[in-house]
Amino acid sequence: MKIGKTEKYIHDVIEKDGAIFLSLIDPDKQSPEESANIAKISEENGADIILVGGSIGAQGTVLDETLKIIKEKVSIPIVLFPGNIGTLSPFADAVYFMHLMNSKEVYWSTTAQIQAAPIVKKMNIEPIPTAYIVLEPGMAVGWISNANLMPRNRPDLAAATAMAAEFLGARLIVTDSGSGAPDPAPAKLIRAVRAATTVPYFYGGGVRTAEQAYEIIKSGADGIQIGTAFEIGNDIEAKIKKMGEAIKKAGSEKV
Repeated sequence: MKIGKTEKYIHDVIEKDGAIFLSLIDPDKQSPEESANIAKISEENGADIILVGGSIGAQGTVLDETLKIIKEKVSIPIVLFPGNIGTLSPFADAVYFMHLMNSKEVYWSTTAQIQAAPIVKKMNIEPIPTAYIVLEPGMAVGWISNANLMPRNRPDLAAATAMAAEFLGARLIVTDSGSGAPDPAPAKLIRAVRAATTVPYFYGGGVRTAEQAYEIIKSGADGIQIGTAFEIGNDIEAKIKKMGEAIKKAGSEKV
């Protein structure tokens, strides 16, 4: 499968800036109008991609309406971060076509993908072959997917899993501690995954401060997915701005 427009854009941003900032929006957490406002603020403050998805509730009419309104507000790519085969929509530019490397159930590694592939093709959404690895504590996604959670203190296991994913054909690696995790994964784990792989590597889960974002990029991640931090409290614009600046600063020091 040839590299698509959005996947090429991801590579171009990483090559140019050293890091990519992905603002994650869960349609189940706020109205479509509020989601679009967060997306607009995100783009204005350095976000390179708007990710849309969630473990529960982010599907059907809610998903479609949210995507349509976001698309009116932003010019950067909108990528689906699917929680199941129902979280697909023709109003997105691309989708993480994911297989969950450490689920205990075959459904999340192959069956869901078999069911989703014809839908993705029919909707003409660009699929980005993505390996998804759920780290401790896992939160909702760990529970929903029945993941054999990757221990935070075993960077060697995380690295071997990511390496296997790349050997199997993944063109993007995502490690995720789960939305709402109390803190990010250790820097040692991030470094190990980066050292073991050559494809773009994104991290998500528990990133609440600009300092944490900076350290994750400096540790080797090519991008950070941030969502929960923008749903809590006030001053969303200031939070997004600080995160964007930290991610780009760390990226520029890597280029």
